[in-house]
Amino acid sequence: MTDQQALKIGEHTKITLHFSLCLDDGSIIDTTFDKKPASFEFGDGQLPEGFQSYLVGMCAGQQGEWLVPPEKAFGQPNPNNRQTIKRNAFPPDMELAEGLMVSFSDANNSELPGVVKVIGDEQVEVDFNHPLAGQTLKFSVDIQHVEAL
Repeated sequence: MTDQQALKIGEHTKITLHFSLCLDDGSIIDTTFDKKPASFEFGDGQLPEGFQSYLVGMCAGQQGEWLVPPEKAFGQPNPNNRQTIKRNAFPPDMELAEGLMVSFSDANNSELPGVVKVIGDEQVEVDFNHPLAGQTLKFSVDIQHVEAL
């Protein structure tokens, strides 16, 4: 075994891997298995901490597959993240439809995406929870390369 193969994923490492993220029913949310592998530095925020925790201690050449509960993925839906917004707050030419992803600016001018849930005559209910909140996800990886930073 070479030193590169022996290097374990953890702080101060850069990881190159193939991954897939699927719903319980097998629907693929995202995958790199059919394209170029993804690379990131451990702890840089590209991979949510809950997913990253499954990789700790793995080496190049290893594979893994886990069911990730909502608490380690995108959390549980928060009812406070469903907001009722006046219909006239939307552009008049916008065709509102249930399931439509809309984007607002928050107090810090950061983009805040939401999904239209209910459309009324005067008000629209928008859900600002992460679309995968409450979901148990299947996370699969094939570690291609681990290097020290």
